[in-house]
Amino acid sequence: MAETGRERKKRSIAEIRESKKTGEKMVYTSVPDYTAARWAELAGVDVCVVGDSLAMVAHGHKSTIPATMDMMVMHASAVRRGAPDTFVLGCMPYQSYNTVERALTNATRFMQAADCDAVKPQGGRSQAHILKALVDAGIPTASHIGLTPHTIAMFGGFKIQGRTAEAALKILEDALAIQDAGCFMLEFEAVPAPIAKVISEQLEIPTIGIGAGAGTDGQILLSYDLLGVFTDFKPKFTKRYANLTEVAVTGLKQYVAEVKQGRFPDEDHSYGVKDGVLEEFTDLVERRKQH
Repeated sequence: MAETGRERKKRSIAEIRESKKTGEKMVYTSVPDYTAARWAELAGVDVCVVGDSLAMVAHGHKSTIPATMDMMVMHASAVRRGAPDTFVLGCMPYQSYNTVERALTNATRFMQAADCDAVKPQGGRSQAHILKALVDAGIPTASHIGLTPHTIAMFGGFKIQGRTAEAALKILEDALAIQDAGCFMLEFEAVPAPIAKVISEQLEIPTIGIGAGAGTDGQILLSYDLLGVFTDFKPKFTKRYANLTEVAVTGLKQYVAEVKQGRFPDEDHSYGVKDGVLEEFTDLVERRKQH
């Protein structure tokens, strides 16, 4: 039973698609591990996304590029164990879908080895043939446009996309290509809110946004960002709902101090022995020393 009070039931592809018509705002969060997945499921999050951002927040890399399929499958498996009743979307890492054959092989790993419910490469028109091949193979597929971290070097860094009418039109064309390929959902990242809203209104499939305003059909944030776990930097679009790093460091400082001062562990946090056992043991120790 989730803390929201409703019986937990995994969201289906049909429900995610239908949210476009019903107007239900779908809540996604990127989770890198078992514990974060447990939190997300207990909170009633609709979709746990295993994003390759975990290369940064869980492994300390400076970008998502070092994420590998082995890394992603390991984390996705942990997320599935942590959120057995939540829809899990596995994000395909850099160069894991640069050919149809590779995309099919790696997407199948997500579905079989990690028990994901769907996969998400990145890209629009240029990747439409890959997306269609995945869908045609029976693999539920989403995609990601706007600021795409896999092509960050081409953008010259983390920059907002679609700021001119021409650039916004290209994003719309990417979105339509994703829809035509048969994807059930798409994600906008770092797109001006009014642009993302207009594009969303042109589509039949639902959209989720990260740094794309409130006009999309749902939202996604990194759980480690919104909870204040990852603090190396804070994107403009991230709202902090907690500061777990501050809480954690405060707790660790107290632990360090109590150990240094000899205050931990105390009797409440130690195991004792039955009457007579200690005396018997010390007697045995003394006898051993005499031999």
